[in-house]
Amino acid sequence: MGALGLRRVEVDGAVVDVRIDGGVVVQVAPTIRFAAGDEVVDGAGGALLPGLHDHHVHLLALAAARRSVRLGPPEVLDEGGVAAALRAADGSLPAGAWIRAVGYHDSVAGPLDRRRLDELVPGRPVRVQHRSGALWVLNTAALEVVGGDRGGDGRLHDADRWLRDRLPQDDPPDLAAVGRELSGYGVTGVTDATPFGDRDDLDVLAAARARGDLPQRVRVTGGPALTDVDVPRGLERGPVKVVLSDHDLPSLDELVAWITAAHRHARPVAVHCVTRLSLVLALAAWDEVGARGGDRIEHGAVIDPELAHHVAGLGLTVVTQPGFVAERGDRYLAEVDAEDRPHLWPCRSLLDAGVAVAASTDAPFGDPDPWRVVAAAATRRTAAGQTLGGHEAVDARTALSLLLGDLADPGGAPRRVRCGVPADLCLLDEPLDGAVARPSSGHVVLTVQGGAVVHRR
Repeated sequence: MGALGLRRVEVDGAVVDVRIDGGVVVQVAPTIRFAAGDEVVDGAGGALLPGLHDHHVHLLALAAARRSVRLGPPEVLDEGGVAAALRAADGSLPAGAWIRAVGYHDSVAGPLDRRRLDELVPGRPVRVQHRSGALWVLNTAALEVVGGDRGGDGRLHDADRWLRDRLPQDDPPDLAAVGRELSGYGVTGVTDATPFGDRDDLDVLAAARARGDLPQRVRVTGGPALTDVDVPRGLERGPVKVVLSDHDLPSLDELVAWITAAHRHARPVAVHCVTRLSLVLALAAWDEVGARGGDRIEHGAVIDPELAHHVAGLGLTVVTQPGFVAERGDRYLAEVDAEDRPHLWPCRSLLDAGVAVAASTDAPFGDPDPWRVVAAAATRRTAAGQTLGGHEAVDARTALSLLLGDLADPGGAPRRVRCGVPADLCLLDEPLDGAVARPSSGHVVLTVQGGAVVHRR
């Protein structure tokens, strides 16, 4: 089989030819005479980029979400929409089948509990995942199946594994569809930030990689229970994921112990912080135990300038999701405390403070299209067109660069297309200046993974 040639592509502002062989870029030159057996693609002057890296996703949850009922914006906006979506699902499924719904938030139609679900769907098991991913709400029929407290409110926090062990056997998640979708966005690498507590979950991802269902390079975290567990072949070992939930915060001593254990096993930590309180606790723990290279803050949803300088002083990386400004910004403007609003999903202020910043989607809890992240980081516009934290905007090229860092070094120098690098590439349909002026995954015409074409528009 011949090599892959890309003719007339823009690399670092110059129009060149690129030849790929053996999974790596072997030649970049103004003009290349390709061999007779090479597959040659004419890029017509479009930008050739390193494949995008999404530094915080949840692959199994994304696969599950693709076959679930959506109960949040933009599909569902109010109580009537919730009722209509659940009743439509109830009418379309065979008897006994579960309804799995995702994306619910109290701002849509108020707090959801077992009794409200019973009113909407009384005779079929229903489980609804909160938008945060940390809460499931079950109706009475569902609680009867899993053995939960039928006298309670049906709200189960941090119960993914508990539920999975008690749910009826389901079809395996369609990770091939996820792989195809991500390739269509030009994504060639992800970090799965799920705090898995069982190595079996990692085996599922490894098997999908081995089958080719997930062509992307996959770096995994896992929770503190997997601190000393080797990851299966085909996956890369990432930081230990530590979740700080305001409804159940650990003590400072517990958090210090988790970070210390990770560092002892030569692993950094990725600490989930979506409130000022959780960030203050995390920084106090790092002050006590010290930070090591690769330690990172996940989300960093609220970081004021004082905290930003504290983060910079510790040498931590922030992996953030500016896409939430577009997806949830109108709710933030209506509901978030005025003192926190200017510091939501910061970007510009973190970079100015010397903090390493990487971008991500948090899919499926955010839209999995990373080009929407680029657009949101540059405009800071909500769905209704309001500006949220305009002072935190960055230019679109900078926003894109936050998705080009190595999986092992999010927030580090953007990868470049040059000889000797792995051929994980993304070809756009126009030069970079035009593409970033209108950020969209619609610009992606070709995605190359390890030298093989995995997406072609």
